[in-house]
Amino acid sequence: MANKTSSKQKNVCFEEALGKLEVIVKQLETGELPLEEALDKFGEGISHAKLCFEQLNIAETQVDKILQQEQGQLVEQPLNLVEGK
Repeated sequence: MANKTSSKQKNVCFEEALGKLEVIVKQLETGELPLEEALDKFGEGISHAKLCFEQLNIAETQVDKILQQEQGQLVEQPLNLVEGK
């Protein structure tokens, strides 16, 4: 079943995945879900978070390329996302 969910999520846009993740987080924060359902929701949330992260990485790469082309360069440089640096 995990493969079926993964293939469905690949067709989900970033905004939709983020919205679903926000709903899941709110549901989990209430603490009112039974353990089994909470675990299922947590797993679903992790899948949505992973999808969002992958799509953000793709977008970041595209932005880097556009900025480098605007500067007359075509050199890819990774963006440092670590806070405090």
